[in-house]
Amino acid sequence: MTFKEEIKQGIPAELPEIKKYQEEINHAPKRKEILSNEEKQLAIANALRYFDKKHHNILAKEFAEELKTYGRIYMYRFRPTYKMYARPIEEYPGKCEQSKAIMHMIQNNLNELVAQHPHELITYGGNGAVFQNWAQYLLTMQYLSEMTEQQTLVMYSGHPMGLFPSHRNAPRVVVTNGMMIPNYSKQDDWEKYNALGVTQYGQMTAGSYMYIGPQGIVHGTTITVLNAGRKIAKNGEDLAGKLFVTSGLGGMSGAQPKAGNIAGCITVCAEVNPKAVYTRNSQHWVDEVFTDLDELVERVKKAKQNKEIVSIAYQGNIVEVWEKFDEENIYIDLGSDQTSLHNPWAGGYYPVGISFEEANEIMANNPELFKDKVQESLRRQVKAINKHTAKGTYFFDYGNAFLLESSRAGADIFAENGKDFKYHSYVQDIMGPMCFDYGFGPFRWVCASANPSDLEKTDAIACDVLEEIKKNSPIEIQQQMADNIQWIKGAQENNLVVGSQARILYADAEGRMKIAKAFNDAIKSGKITAPIVLGRDHHDVSGTDSPFRETSNIYDGSQFTADMAIQNVIGDSFRGATWVSIHNGGGVGWGEVINGGFGMVLDGSLEAEKRLKSMLFWDVNNGIARRNWARNEGSIFAIKRAMDNNPELKVTLPNLVDDSILRKLF
Repeated sequence: MTFKEEIKQGIPAELPEIKKYQEEINHAPKRKEILSNEEKQLAIANALRYFDKKHHNILAKEFAEELKTYGRIYMYRFRPTYKMYARPIEEYPGKCEQSKAIMHMIQNNLNELVAQHPHELITYGGNGAVFQNWAQYLLTMQYLSEMTEQQTLVMYSGHPMGLFPSHRNAPRVVVTNGMMIPNYSKQDDWEKYNALGVTQYGQMTAGSYMYIGPQGIVHGTTITVLNAGRKIAKNGEDLAGKLFVTSGLGGMSGAQPKAGNIAGCITVCAEVNPKAVYTRNSQHWVDEVFTDLDELVERVKKAKQNKEIVSIAYQGNIVEVWEKFDEENIYIDLGSDQTSLHNPWAGGYYPVGISFEEANEIMANNPELFKDKVQESLRRQVKAINKHTAKGTYFFDYGNAFLLESSRAGADIFAENGKDFKYHSYVQDIMGPMCFDYGFGPFRWVCASANPSDLEKTDAIACDVLEEIKKNSPIEIQQQMADNIQWIKGAQENNLVVGSQARILYADAEGRMKIAKAFNDAIKSGKITAPIVLGRDHHDVSGTDSPFRETSNIYDGSQFTADMAIQNVIGDSFRGATWVSIHNGGGVGWGEVINGGFGMVLDGSLEAEKRLKSMLFWDVNNGIARRNWARNEGSIFAIKRAMDNNPELKVTLPNLVDDSILRKLF
């Protein structure tokens, strides 16, 4: 059977051979047992809905064994035999280019070089899933191969509800992930309802088919580290010889050492999972690996003395690094953490003092003990961090819920007022006031041809557009423009591609629209050989409401509301997005954030040009308008500029109150 035939087949009528469990693949840890016997029966009945009754007797026993062994029903038997990667768009079966482009993106998310736990359909973050099981993948791909421009595929947390009649200007796919009734959005609710097979954690770009490997976070981390370096600079110096200490080498966090190299510092990144360390080292995303703390100390001393640009992985626990560097009096200039602490009890964070294998066993078989160990470890980590910050280290929360979970663990993490954290989120200090308030956020594109030469052409096009815009940009955004021009010029030599032929940079609405139009024109003229998929991280100006990350620099009290994310995805839907998604959960955890994303296919047509201008303008300015209403200075400037450039835009501006008036009242 050919690849196209296998896609069009969907769920096979006859049972395929049982697949061998591949030990060499990085697998998700066993999830804790949370279902009653009655609920286990319900989970199996839910799984069997996908299959003909003649197979139920065999599959019921098989799925019961999976549930017992892994805590979830993944349906490993139905994992495709073909290689999983983003193929050139013409290799996909289908009746419209948009659906083929979506298949390209889905397969990239599940590529073994890209995904964290590919056989469990988890892309990154420990639990960020594209689908709950392989039957959902097979059925979704079949629907996409049949879809016309008069239909929309409806996705309920990985489950393809079906193709519904719509129209050619409607989104081809509408995705929801984990959208719970608010009172059912605690961590154990995710464990329970995911085990039942009725919801999933889509992370941010996993369940919306827009993950592009660690490149996305490489760029964000590069911008973050560069600007953090500017904050601590005494005389405008760069990061040469300065030390950045962090942790995590998984799907997202694996980008940190590469970003440190680009930013020009020494990076030490700890990781407990040897497979993750090997992956990043073999991909040349981290330069050197150490397993001995004394040897690590000597290597860092040498790097500091010689002002090297080098990334070093420590295969071990980050707590040990913070404590050892304090004992050895190694000065840390910048510190952060990017373990998946949004998922603290199911493999997102591993406690110090026990082995990786032992931790996985305790996690599955004694979850209360595991929780105690994690919280004890967090208290130790914060204690060590506090010793370093007392010496002058600049520590920031990198949006992984580190401060939040540390506070819940009883760590010494609060400021003197007992209300605020000692340390800021990187959005509060860096990305919010420097980027998001001015409309700059992670704009990305993927060449559906899978041809590196097309990506090289798009890099050149984007660079030309940005350099032209910069000539007349206001002083307030000149640094952003310069950083991103420098980034795109070095993109090829930094070998950022893992998986699809993708690129990311930070741009505002003007930049995104002009770059997108230039791409569309290049496709129309034949300079680019196939459609381009536009998207962004949900971690952006207006896609996400997250009080401890994306909206942590909103101080009018609305940081705990989610109107912006919902309005964003609704507005994108009728302004021309090819697909849209809205998720509960993301980088900071289930129940802690609502975030929305989109994908847009450019095919060189006039219709695509109209859609990109309408949707991209809204997608950015919705967020600027909200931030402006929160009285953020940069956003007031940015939305006024947007209104000057587009007379049809009329946004409510805040009247600023003199603090002296308020102080007299109470």
